[in-house]
Amino acid sequence: QVQLVESGGGLVQSGGSLRLSCTASGRTFSIVNMGWFRQAPGKEREFVASINWGGGSTSYADSVKGRFTISRDSAKTTVYLQMNSLKPEDTAVYYCNSGPNRIRTGFSGNNWGQGTQVTVSS
Repeated sequence: QVQLVESGGGLVQSGGSLRLSCTASGRTFSIVNMGWFRQAPGKEREFVASINWGGGSTSYADSVKGRFTISRDSAKTTVYLQMNSLKPEDTAVYYCNSGPNRIRTGFSGNNWGQGTQVTVSS
């Protein structure tokens, strides 16, 4: 089993930046894909970005393309989400996710973190 712990959330003004981190522990050798989802109040959880742990290929939701960047540090077993040009509509709880298959819209892995709150003020 893989345990995921997120950090880096907070309050930021519109146009600002934040970097989220997610550190994995446990059976980290089994990690193939990692990603981020978010859930705003009253809305369903949605895909944000993902990365293949081995090859480094990435995927992004259209709503964050050009603003968010996902990356990984294999030595630290950590995935990052650099969020720039933040908008009020980016306000949500952001969840880290990992699994054996490609993570994308409608497809999540079986391991979840506890979530970290991101609030963007206008």
